[in-house]
Amino acid sequence: MTGVPDPKLLERLVCPVTKTRLVYDAERQELVSRAAGLAYPIRDGIPIMLAEEARELNRD
Repeated sequence: MTGVPDPKLLERLVCPVTKTRLVYDAERQELVSRAAGLAYPIRDGIPIMLAEEARELNRD
């Protein structure tokens, strides 16, 4: 199984915290919510859309 999620799925997913659009970061295998300052991991091609699993982004 690849680590790349289905593009049609990515179009439909939004941040569970802010309900805003997510940006796919292929290098880190994450879905990034700039509005929330969070990055949700993608494991085995499956986005983990839980705030407690998300990584906080640096706000430099």
